[in-house]
Amino acid sequence: MGEEPMTFSANFSLVLPEVVLAIAALVLLVAGAFRGKVGAIFTLAAVASLIAAAATAVLGPHGHAFNGVYAADAAATYAKVAIYLSSAVAVVLGDRWLAQRGDQKFEYAVLVILAALGMGVTASAGDLISLYVGVELQSLALYVLAAMRRDDAKSSEAGLKYFVLGALSSGLLLYGSSLIYGFTGSTHFGQIALAAAHGGSHGVGLLFGLVFLICGLAFKVSAAPFHMWTPDVYEGAPTPVVGFFAAAPKLAAMMMFARVLGDAFPGSVEQWRQILVIAALLSVFVGAFAGLAQTNLKRLWAYSSIANVGYALLGVAAGGEVGLQSMLVFMTLYMVDVTGFFACLQALNRGGKPMETIEDMAGLIKERPGIAIAMTAFSLSALGLPPFSGFWSKYYVFKAALGTGDVMLQWAAVLGLVGSVVAAFYYLRLIKSMWFDAPAGSVDAPSPSARAVGYAAAFFSFPIVLVALVWLDPAAKAAAAAFGHA
Repeated sequence: MGEEPMTFSANFSLVLPEVVLAIAALVLLVAGAFRGKVGAIFTLAAVASLIAAAATAVLGPHGHAFNGVYAADAAATYAKVAIYLSSAVAVVLGDRWLAQRGDQKFEYAVLVILAALGMGVTASAGDLISLYVGVELQSLALYVLAAMRRDDAKSSEAGLKYFVLGALSSGLLLYGSSLIYGFTGSTHFGQIALAAAHGGSHGVGLLFGLVFLICGLAFKVSAAPFHMWTPDVYEGAPTPVVGFFAAAPKLAAMMMFARVLGDAFPGSVEQWRQILVIAALLSVFVGAFAGLAQTNLKRLWAYSSIANVGYALLGVAAGGEVGLQSMLVFMTLYMVDVTGFFACLQALNRGGKPMETIEDMAGLIKERPGIAIAMTAFSLSALGLPPFSGFWSKYYVFKAALGTGDVMLQWAAVLGLVGSVVAAFYYLRLIKSMWFDAPAGSVDAPSPSARAVGYAAAFFSFPIVLVALVWLDPAAKAAAAAFGHA
């Protein structure tokens, strides 16, 4: 931290990605308020701002700004590129979806940018206060996105549930942070790490603070047993918003876990590993068994996301560069798959009515073979079948867990594999409905943008993933090496 001169220009250059997004959000908000209409130029400007922010994150300098409360390192750069590009896709998909329903709102793109801004801040947080500011900026935008269709009762319900339970998680996060501050005298991750390493009489109190902090973060990532908001919010929120929820915010939340545990508590692995392993296994089995009873695809994929969060948590629990690298690879590949799946889902309508249940997908291979094949690829990938991307993501996580030499983690990896086998049933049930059941009627012409995103993601899932891993693996490794240096 002391190596970088703490001048205004040095700080500004490090936070430039966030500055780009903040200015873009303000300009688009004012332009939308005066113009009232959303056109192609407005959407293009929102997408361009997100791509520009990703580019500045890659090309900008590395270091710590504002006396260490903000970290611009390889881990932050990796997360921001993935988050901002995913947000750009969400802007395009959401704009087209709302346009089809005659319900275009300029606020949608602004809210996505503000959420991405909050996620970027959390990815670079080097302090509990900056972490909380980023979490709340992201969360407030997501609450409004969930309830964006005010005339839809389910959307309003989803936003309200998300807000109430999100407020509870923020309370847990703040209480845990206050305990940590009280026992260490600092909110800075580096200072907390030094205090935790010395242990002493405050060790038990610090552990309590860490537990509350982990519980608050578990809400944000929808890990069991703090997952109760996820199925209802996924079912009620607009489909492109759900696709956004399931991708970028999940990576941001996992980055929060990695930041707090890897930077603030690197020497307390044995304490927090037990909590993460329990949360990971609960998530895997809740996601696997509860998903068996679901017929609504949005609810089903909500439980699938809960299970996948469990696998990602195993990577964090493994600790070290290998464990964090596995988590980053897992989340990146998962983001592509889940974005593609919801793009395909939003492209499907029958008689103007969204197709959201397994029964609606009956005989889809005869009506829309391209989309059916893409959704089959996403289902097989989520199942973990080689050579799809889902197999490689789980391979990285299980390899990291088994390589620790920790018996508890090794058993957790085995049980995680069992949970994956259980979850295979509902993925195969969807495939069976699309390929072997009688068609339920003609399917409307899909949105070109949603179809293009779905096809591109399916093509990435296989075979592009085999090439992508060549550069994704070292990029994730370099990002993982940045943790623990707050």
